[in-house]
Amino acid sequence: DKLKNLLELLPEHDLPEDLKSKHCKRCVVVGSGGILHGSELGHLLNQFDIVIRLNDAPVQGYTDHVGNKTSIRMTYPEGAPLSEHEYPPASLFVAVLFKSADFNWLQAMVKNETL
Repeated sequence: DKLKNLLELLPEHDLPEDLKSKHCKRCVVVGSGGILHGSELGHLLNQFDIVIRLNDAPVQGYTDHVGNKTSIRMTYPEGAPLSEHEYPPASLFVAVLFKSADFNWLQAMVKNETL
């Protein structure tokens, strides 16, 4: 019931046009474990058509190693960036919801309530 009520609150959206039009020929998933630090692979990662980043791993200050392109950022609500400046306008934020508290978080966000 909670999920059904929450889905009714959400506006229907599709993928942004720039993501929808891509055929996703080359995608890369960049995690947040720090394994890329010192790798200087940023230029190579930026060449992928779609760059999916997990959690809230920093990009600024590490672009030589992790690149600066972000097409999609996927994270749990508690890992969501706190500042609107951390959401690149050309990227898609995907909240991964799986526990009851996550659904409460999303409902508070949609209704602009304090959680």
